Amino acid sequence: MAKKRTKKSGIKIKAANRGKLRRSTKTKKGKKIPVSTLRRLKRSKNPKTRRRATFAMNARGWKKGGKRKKR
Repeated sequence: MAKKRTKKSGIKIKAANRGKLRRSTKTKKGKKIPVSTLRRLKRSKNPKTRRRATFAMNARGWKKGGKRKKR
């Protein structure tokens, strides 16, 4: 049997930007940011924070492959 080739994601996050949303929410390293917090951050006045929260919400559904609830 041949090995399945896994495709790498085309999305690259700069090392300087990794973890910025997690640090701003004061979530411990290795823990997920709660969905309630992400929803609140999506309504932030800061456009960068809104973008990061939207990205995090979208990224939650990638590994599962299924659809996520929109609220």
